[in-house]
Amino acid sequence: MRTSLLVILLLFAGAVSATAQDGPVPSKCMAIAQMLPGVTYASYTPVQAAASEEVTITYAGHSTYLIDTPGGVRIATDFSGVYGGSPAPRVATMNKAHRTHFTDTPDPAIEYVLRGWNPQGGAARHAVVVDDVFIRNVPTDIRGWGGELERDGNSIFIFEVADLCIGHLGHLHTSLSDAQYGAIGRLDVLMVPVDGGMTQSLTGMSEVADRLHSSIILPMHRHSTPLGEFLGLMGKEFAVDRREERSLNVSLRTLPRQPTIVVLQGI
Repeated sequence: MRTSLLVILLLFAGAVSATAQDGPVPSKCMAIAQMLPGVTYASYTPVQAAASEEVTITYAGHSTYLIDTPGGVRIATDFSGVYGGSPAPRVATMNKAHRTHFTDTPDPAIEYVLRGWNPQGGAARHAVVVDDVFIRNVPTDIRGWGGELERDGNSIFIFEVADLCIGHLGHLHTSLSDAQYGAIGRLDVLMVPVDGGMTQSLTGMSEVADRLHSSIILPMHRHSTPLGEFLGLMGKEFAVDRREERSLNVSLRTLPRQPTIVVLQGI
């Protein structure tokens, strides 16, 4: 437990130092942040106003969701250029498990290209403030084509905006440690791959989603896997909301009381 706590503290310290050029922004979503003595949370928007601000989330395709913040920042997750590229997002996050989750030639109009792996080796570390959104990552391992594990080859990206904590699991291949759960912290909205095996089994992924216990769960990366299998594993504690639209608007005030799996059009 002491080792896990040290790992989380180091992750938190790295996030704060990485944002120092823009002003330190302590995470409001990290569980460990509540335990740090002497931390002053910086907020440039009154809590009441932020809680009512809406974030628009749109399913673009595959593992790409578009997140439009109240401040006008557009983010594309697991961006390959195939989905969500027109108009170009201001921020693109990527993971490298397959070519459908990244591009080597992103549009030059994309201001922030955040890779979930470090091309120079070691873990990728992102803690970026873009107007009204704070973006950070939690590295995880991935499997190679031969089944071997590559350390820190994937990232769970977390977007903190309008007092919401929004997480994208990327191409998550492994179960998460207690230290990783602590570094992730609270997630109000969770984007989960439900392919049934290319990432993890549906049983493994449902266990991750159940432990994170987000108010809204957004499936992605489904391929041909029957969605009902994932819904069944999540159980009756999670409501199901099937939408005919590809987008939903969400704010802290409008989060459902019962954890809900929202199935957007196109999934």
